[in-house]
Amino acid sequence: MDEIVIRGGLRLAGEVEVGGAKNAALPILFASLLTADTCRIRNVPRVVDCVTTERLLEQLGVDVVPNQDGSVVLTAREITSLEAPYDLVKTMRASFLALGPLLARFGEARVATPGGCAIGSRPVNIHLAAFEQMGASIHHSHGYVEARAPRGADGRPRLRGAHITFEMPSVGATENVMMAASLAAGTTVIDNAAREPEIVDLAILLRAMGARIRGEGTSSIEIEGVDELGGCTHSVVPDRIEAGTFLMAAAAAGGDVTVQGARAEHLSAAIELMRRAGVVIDELPDAVRVRSDRRLRAVDVRTAPHPGFPTDLQAQMMALMCFAEGASCITETIFENRFMHVQELVRMGADIRIDGHTAVVHGGKPLEGAPVMATDLRASVCLVVAALGADNTTRLQRVYHLDRGYERLERKLAGIGADIERVSPRPAEAAAPRVEAATDPAARPVSLVPPAGTPRRTSNAS
Repeated sequence: MDEIVIRGGLRLAGEVEVGGAKNAALPILFASLLTADTCRIRNVPRVVDCVTTERLLEQLGVDVVPNQDGSVVLTAREITSLEAPYDLVKTMRASFLALGPLLARFGEARVATPGGCAIGSRPVNIHLAAFEQMGASIHHSHGYVEARAPRGADGRPRLRGAHITFEMPSVGATENVMMAASLAAGTTVIDNAAREPEIVDLAILLRAMGARIRGEGTSSIEIEGVDELGGCTHSVVPDRIEAGTFLMAAAAAGGDVTVQGARAEHLSAAIELMRRAGVVIDELPDAVRVRSDRRLRAVDVRTAPHPGFPTDLQAQMMALMCFAEGASCITETIFENRFMHVQELVRMGADIRIDGHTAVVHGGKPLEGAPVMATDLRASVCLVVAALGADNTTRLQRVYHLDRGYERLERKLAGIGADIERVSPRPAEAAAPRVEAATDPAARPVSLVPPAGTPRRTSNAS
């Protein structure tokens, strides 16, 4: 498997571009199942999760055409299967989003219970309870969920509108129900709905397809079902998690970086905490500029549903707090197993203690490069952030986790001055299959280092 090698000690400077949001692209790709017409989706990141989604859609019978300009053209006219198989669903939890569109348009679906990062149980019962309120019958069989819509007066299977109140504002369940309700008979109201920007982006797409949706971005969303949806063209919103990662990377390494495409309004909680930690952040039109002299102060962090601090930035923020003077309490309220990166940070010299759902970081001490291993998507990029601010060399293993959500991260970081390279295995080691090969095999191997003469930091406060 590939490794990423990072030689810390360099300040970062320049501009870096944010790609399309993986977490917005995935439900949008699945939404193509709702219509027989063609959907052209722009700004789709070429990351493993999106490639896996495209493969799954192809297995269902969707005609999928990825283009060099970052767009994907999808036509679900001739669906040949209503089953999302385990061999693809097991690698990515978002595959469960096939259930709502298939059930809504065809009246039945069979979807394997999902996999993905091992950061908590993340049960799908919220999705299933909502579909049952819409009249669906749900059965579990040999690791699969089998769902059928009730038959209407005309004998055609069709979900019914319902008033649904989620026990928690689940992003995935909100997306699944929004898609299903778009073709349901009557009106569906989702209370305690997720409010993330990715929810808003999905609503914009569905409305372009002819859906009648109101209230996205608030805790109450209303969807009036229609008989059919049509094709559309849509551009995926920029990735706020990738943007936040670049902000924290620049703050940890020190420097002056402008993150093009970043939307400050999508990162308000993270920006506020970073400012309190001593980072200078300027909100620009279609960009965010970050400046850091690495004189950082510890701040407490508590994850929460949007507009609170995002759980997908918790690990990166913990890495940043390792360089901050004082003690920081980081409390994870969304996923119960999202501290698996702590042990790897400790290997680099971090002083972190875990007490239940809270990690206490005693920062301000230099970190030292070390061999480390990614345990999930966000943990992998947390270690990259730590390595950029650490002394000497870090070797990150199991980078297929990183490739699930970040497109050519090493190239983007090298472009702003990081000393980073992707190292592929020698030919004798390359016989085993690699998950990361699904992204862009032609782009590897990659070896990128900063321009000659780029100065290294001479002190922690430079």
